[in-house]
Amino acid sequence: MADQIHVRINSPEKVIWEGDAEWVSSENSDGPFDILAMHTNFITIIENKEIRVKSGSEIQKYKFDKTVLHVHANKVNIYTNI
Repeated sequence: MADQIHVRINSPEKVIWEGDAEWVSSENSDGPFDILAMHTNFITIIENKEIRVKSGSEIQKYKFDKTVLHVHANKVNIYTNI
């Protein structure tokens, strides 16, 4: 759907969560940020901050020590525990 973005959260061992979402929100060293559908290409490191994913009526919450978040072509790939 045009108003959603595909999200995949990967750990070194497995896929933690994958699906379509309305938004992804977190905080990096520059401050809080939100990612919506059709977001510009973006890459950042998130250290020990909550990552929130809004999918349907639920908001999933995750927190990892160190994470790389990469946005490209309406997809968000989150690589955990790096």
